[in-house]
Amino acid sequence: MATTKKKSYDGFTAAERDAMKEHAKELKSKEDPAEAQAAKIGAMADGDREIAERLNKLILEAVPELTPKLWYGMPGWAKDGKLICFFQDAAKFKYRYATLGFSDKAQIDEGDMWPTSYALTKLTPALEKQILALVKKAVG
Repeated sequence: MATTKKKSYDGFTAAERDAMKEHAKELKSKEDPAEAQAAKIGAMADGDREIAERLNKLILEAVPELTPKLWYGMPGWAKDGKLICFFQDAAKFKYRYATLGFSDKAQIDEGDMWPTSYALTKLTPALEKQILALVKKAVG
């Protein structure tokens, strides 16, 4: 009688698997993206929620060609349905800081190497200006 070994796979954390499940739901969802994004932001811890709310307001006012979108359970902003940037709250993957990230569709290329994400612990008027300049550049 042959015995089979129980296989285990350690390639993804539970949080990563949860994010993939969220993404699958997002792809099938008929929910309004702005409402889904607002609900996701509303469920964040206080500090990150405040940053996400402010980013959403700034981005949608300053870059009207972007629209709200959820991306792997994170608030994002898209142009013509293609993700440009996203906000990852610190709790998402148990990081010590939140992250503003850019997809490969973002036009932020500078030479042969450039950053695609930024750690955020708070927003200041100076940082808001920097972020909006990056987002505007990313859109092209």
